[in-house]
Amino acid sequence: MLAAGETDIARDELVWLLSECPDFLDAHVHLGLLALEENDCKLARGHFGRAYQLCLEALDAAGSPRPVPHDLAGNRPFHEAAKGLVHCLAQTGRAGMARDVCRRMAPLDPTDPLGIQRLPRDRTS
Repeated sequence: MLAAGETDIARDELVWLLSECPDFLDAHVHLGLLALEENDCKLARGHFGRAYQLCLEALDAAGSPRPVPHDLAGNRPFHEAAKGLVHCLAQTGRAGMARDVCRRMAPLDPTDPLGIQRLPRDRTS
C-alpha cells in the first residue's frame, strides 16, 4: 500500500493492526515514518518512542545481550525506531533526551550504520 502511494489506507491498516496488537513494532515504526512525512513530529515521537521502549523491555528481559547489530533483520525495527526517536527529540528541543537514546544505542551496534550518533549534533550545532 505504501509503495503504491496509498498512505491513507496504509495508515488505517496500521492503526487497525495496533488495535489488535499494540506492541507490533513494525506498525509503530511505519506510523512514525508516515507522521514524519506529514510533519507531525509529536505523533512520530510517540510511535518511535513506543517501539524503542518495547525493544528496551525485551532486551532487559533477555539479560541485556550485546551486540544487537542492525544487520540482523529482526533488529532493524529497533534501530529504525531509535533513529526516528532521536530525530524527533532533537527536532523538538529535547537534545538531552536524544543524547540519552544515543548513549543507550552506541554499545548495541558500534558500527552505527544508520548514523544515529550523529543526529543530535546535526540538529543542535
